[in-house]
Amino acid sequence: MACFLVSAAEAVVVTAVEKAEEKKEKKPEEIRPEGVAETRIPLSRKLKWLTWMLWGGAALLAFEHIWHGEVVPWFPFLTAMSDPADKAAMFHEMATVGVCMAGLITLVWVGMCLAADRIANRPEPEAEGGRS
Repeated sequence: MACFLVSAAEAVVVTAVEKAEEKKEKKPEEIRPEGVAETRIPLSRKLKWLTWMLWGGAALLAFEHIWHGEVVPWFPFLTAMSDPADKAAMFHEMATVGVCMAGLITLVWVGMCLAADRIANRPEPEAEGGRS
């Protein structure tokens, strides 16, 4: 009914945090010695991944709810808002299904970040020398 609103709300919060982190990262960085490469993935980029995942999930769920007639183009937009009994079911769905989906998206993102950091910090293989 309205579970996509939970992912959308989390996406709004993460977008704000991402923008704040981008501003913080644009401040002058410490001067590194020449030849030292930075392999760290910035937090703002990782938050952008989460933002895209959340917005994409919310958009797909909204489309699915429009397809099934649960979201309509006239006020109050959600068909469950017209009846008090349906409101309780809608809030229950948001609290259970919506929170679980948003949590799962965030958990997958954490796994992505851990894997990306591990790949980025992997030592480069040394060139094989002396073989003909």
